[in-house]
Amino acid sequence: MQKIAVLSDIHGNIPALQAVLDDIQLRGIQTIYCLGDLVGKGPQPAESVDRIREACEVVVMGNWDHLMAKPNLDEDLLWHQRKLGDDRLQWLASLPFSYDFTMSGKRIRLFHASPVSVYTRVQPWDSMESRLAMFDNTELTGSPADGAIPDMVGYGDIHNAYMQNLKGRTLFNVGSVGNPLDMPLASYAVLEGTLGSEHAAPFSIQQIRVPYDIEYAIRLAEQEAMPQLEPYSRELRTARYRGLKD
Repeated sequence: MQKIAVLSDIHGNIPALQAVLDDIQLRGIQTIYCLGDLVGKGPQPAESVDRIREACEVVVMGNWDHLMAKPNLDEDLLWHQRKLGDDRLQWLASLPFSYDFTMSGKRIRLFHASPVSVYTRVQPWDSMESRLAMFDNTELTGSPADGAIPDMVGYGDIHNAYMQNLKGRTLFNVGSVGNPLDMPLASYAVLEGTLGSEHAAPFSIQQIRVPYDIEYAIRLAEQEAMPQLEPYSRELRTARYRGLKD
């Protein structure tokens, strides 16, 4: 059996990313997939891209990766773009939308947010129709030769880790490494099974939480004079989305 660590939404938070990578190494996991949003919000976008490029076999595009790779006039985004530089921005623009593979007889699809867009957000409390649509084959995901839909879908984007069984199919979210919004701990998932096998075999999903030095991460942002420092710091400390009203 093989283990795959699946992580997402690093958002330029290197202390959180390092804590997760250390935990992955301690568990003896050698294969890592990333579901996007390497950049945005946090103070070290360039370092985040470099570490993920080095560590991950598979990386798909997130909404911040897509947004950052496009020309814009927003001063906050320009701050991050300047740190990234042209080579990293071009690499972000080249990332694939989704990734399909088999494990222990299950068809598994990974993407950032939904099968229709990196910007379409699906929460665990959304309608059954919306959640079942996460298994659809679309122009962006492509379709297997037999037209079958995946048995399992994993995604990031919402920074809220969960797993649900929906009419015999499994929908799971790996949470966020660098900007969790359900509890102030870095989050990722581990898939364990027989990689590449189309035959039924033992399989598991484990959701992992990793503590890291949040105050150090905030100090790094302060040292960089990062834009949107106050809402970023509040999100790290409270795991509460800046767009929510009290």
